[in-house]
Amino acid sequence: MTAAEQNLLRYRSATGRWVLFATVLGSSLAFIDATVVNIALPAIGRTLDSDAAGLQWTINGYALSLASLVLLGGSLGDRFGRKRLFLIGVTWFAAASLLCGLAPNIELLIGARVLQGIGGALLTPGALAILEASFAREDRARAIGAWSGLGGIGGALGPFLGGWLVEAGSWRYIFLINVPFALVVLLVAARHIPESRNPAAARHFDVAGVLTGAIGLGGLTYGFTSWPMRGPGDPIVLISLAVGLGGLVAFVLAEHRSPEPMVPLRIFRTKAFAGANLVTLLVYAANGGVFFLVVINLQVVAGFTPLASGIAMLPVTVLMLLLSARAGALGQRIGPRIPMTAGPVVCAAALVLMSMIGPGASYLTDVLPAVIIFGLGLALLVAPLTSTALGSLDDAYAGIASGVNNAVARAAGLLSVAILPLAAGLGAGNLTVADQLHPVYRHALLICAALMVGGAVLAFFLIPSRLTAHAPADSFCDPCAPPLRSPVRNAR
Repeated sequence: MTAAEQNLLRYRSATGRWVLFATVLGSSLAFIDATVVNIALPAIGRTLDSDAAGLQWTINGYALSLASLVLLGGSLGDRFGRKRLFLIGVTWFAAASLLCGLAPNIELLIGARVLQGIGGALLTPGALAILEASFAREDRARAIGAWSGLGGIGGALGPFLGGWLVEAGSWRYIFLINVPFALVVLLVAARHIPESRNPAAARHFDVAGVLTGAIGLGGLTYGFTSWPMRGPGDPIVLISLAVGLGGLVAFVLAEHRSPEPMVPLRIFRTKAFAGANLVTLLVYAANGGVFFLVVINLQVVAGFTPLASGIAMLPVTVLMLLLSARAGALGQRIGPRIPMTAGPVVCAAALVLMSMIGPGASYLTDVLPAVIIFGLGLALLVAPLTSTALGSLDDAYAGIASGVNNAVARAAGLLSVAILPLAAGLGAGNLTVADQLHPVYRHALLICAALMVGGAVLAFFLIPSRLTAHAPADSFCDPCAPPLRSPVRNAR
């Protein structure tokens, strides 16, 4: 055993428990904040007098910077130190959260949300990388499993906490509460987390890839979000969409030419990996629309309180926590094709039921059955999907495979929030007015159901009945994003 291996942490040690506590609480800040803000959107819209585009950007400002920079965040941690980047990310996230809570208008709130996403991109990949670099090999899986389970519990409690804060106080509290939690993370992490780097990390960063990817996603998001208010022929809309498409083309060219690309394009030559990411694109586009619109519809149209709407989707998270590991084992036993085909079909049926939620809806008869069916479908789908995305490539590409799959999922949710209201016929309407929201909600949920069916079709034709290698499939973050996992790297 080398000296570096002797210094690795054990799961039952006091320091190991503190490291686990800091990484769970730190990553939970970003995971929970990605979902609880949806609950506060009606209150934000009323307080700041925001139109639909402003509410969409409140979600997408965070999602855009997070999706664009999460791969870079992992690379920076590998090179400059995972603990250092984690501490910077938590500090950045806390400062941005404070700005969100104090924002006097929707424009400043959106800007602060963009800054929040940057902090999330720095801390999110670092948390799991710290566990893999810090714990002894025989305890690593247990630490990661505990991180996954505790993070899932935090994700389940987040909507309840967010709904209670909005109802009992103000929407501003869902941002301000991040600050004291972040201070706890910083104190514990600074004292107990050991520093680690990857000596084999790339010496040059793919700046062109980061910039072109962000421009592509940003241009498309701005263009589609502006379309309902400005019209399809508006120069700003046309220029934004053209810039977005050009940015994505430039991203592909940059990755093809770069000697050290952020996303090596050759990995997409593997049919199973390409298929898993195409399924991810459609399924998480549907998920993004569902978690954006359902909680708004429950408050604005059905008359639920913020707290009731916050916990309405809780069974989805609970079912995923209880069943994801079993679904992963099932996928390993019978192959991923069947669960990845059946899961989206079950979700599609649930979304058809959800589309019928209207004025005066009862939670027990109109909402809960659809939510349970949706949770069962996601539980059947997510673990085999992640296992396929990671297990279809060699172990050397595990970190890249996880990062790409997560970035695809976040980009899908980002574009979904921008495009769905437009595709569903929102026009210049307002998401906080019941008569304008309800038909948009119904059409949007049916579009999401169609996306799920499309994901099932792709899975049937592109996903193999068996994989030659299997990645662990029990790492769960939240229903809106796929599990995060990075490779076992050089620890010191």
